Amino acid sequence: MLRSRAVAAREALDPQRHAQLSAALCGHLSLLITRLAPCRLAFCWPYRAEPDLRGLIADWLAGDAERRAGLPVVVAPDRPLVFYRWTPDTPLREDAYGIPVPAVADVIAPELVLVPLNAFDARGYRLGYGGGYFDRTLAALEPPPQTIGVGFELGRVQSILPEPHDRPMDWIVTESGVFAAD
Repeated sequence: MLRSRAVAAREALDPQRHAQLSAALCGHLSLLITRLAPCRLAFCWPYRAEPDLRGLIADWLAGDAERRAGLPVVVAPDRPLVFYRWTPDTPLREDAYGIPVPAVADVIAPELVLVPLNAFDARGYRLGYGGGYFDRTLAALEPPPQTIGVGFELGRVQSILPEPHDRPMDWIVTESGVFAAD
């Protein structure tokens, strides 16, 4: 119920308001990425009115030829995600969910993962879409990457009532700013 309400609220945003919120969020996120200074990061293709980070990531990649960005790919049900290298020129294909992913399996190991938020709380816990892919992935990555939950304030809740397998984000970034998880 919480997940569906949060997604519906985001999808109901007026396109102009969505663009304003996304621009503010990307401004805050850019500053945090600069501060954390990763060489390899992963992000998600915008799905169901999530913030569109592609321009921010393209600009970040253009700042240093050594940088690598990746998109998550579901390689098998109930398995961790794999991150395939992405650039603005990467040929894409649609996955089983209709989400564009790189057509070629050029795997990267991210130091920093930008994780979409449907709903989230101040402790850094998040609700995704319920498949558990990010939980499995973040638990399996060695060394563990830093994580930034990315979403709009309209998804903020008192608590998502985390379960034992849930992993909190290190940071939350919204249009209102950057927040270290409590």
